[in-house]
Amino acid sequence: MIKLSIIIPAYNEKNTIRQLLTEVFDVALPEIAKEVIVVDDGSTDGTRDILKTISGIKIVLHEKNQGKGGAIKAGFQQATGDIVLIQDADLEYDPNEYARLLKPILSGRADVVYGSRFVGSDPHRVLYMIHYLANRFLTLFSNLLTGFNLTDMETCYKVFSRKVTDSFKDKLQSKKFGIEPELTARVAKGKWRVYEVGISYYGRTYNEGKKINWKDGLAAVWHIVRFNLFS
Repeated sequence: MIKLSIIIPAYNEKNTIRQLLTEVFDVALPEIAKEVIVVDDGSTDGTRDILKTISGIKIVLHEKNQGKGGAIKAGFQQATGDIVLIQDADLEYDPNEYARLLKPILSGRADVVYGSRFVGSDPHRVLYMIHYLANRFLTLFSNLLTGFNLTDMETCYKVFSRKVTDSFKDKLQSKKFGIEPELTARVAKGKWRVYEVGISYYGRTYNEGKKINWKDGLAAVWHIVRFNLFS
């Protein structure tokens, strides 16, 4: 049986973590075993107390916040699955789309799959124009250096075969949201087969808990340069 490792970085997500985990466990994936790894990245709102009441998950606790990159790296270190998938804890991405994301890898055509919020006809919440423009710019800039033609480099949904994560999991350096361009650069340098599939997106506002900001966008420009040209 194929094992899927689902890495969930979580920081102060007490309002969504229980529902998210319920949705993850409820996803029907015939002949695929799920390994759920939640990395609590120094939460102070009670998230880790909730996690301790939920069975069937592997919990990694960071005493201090290390950022999304640090949490994802910790998850990669714990993953034992044949395929590894990154899932945010905030309900912006729908676990019911796992089968769609896994299909190119399971069919033997892909080593890596990105879930794009900018292709397909699935529902997408209308939110911030500036976020849309920043994402498009960062994706284009990343593509210029990687040679890819991705439409959504910053997507949460990135899926890797185990051989791909084994090739870089000990090398990852980004602590915060720079992990997205770093992963993309490392995938490009590994010359892995990359596919992109359309997904839905149920984005949230800052009042609802969204954390990324303009500083992360500026930092991403440097990370794109750094990991494509100097690493």
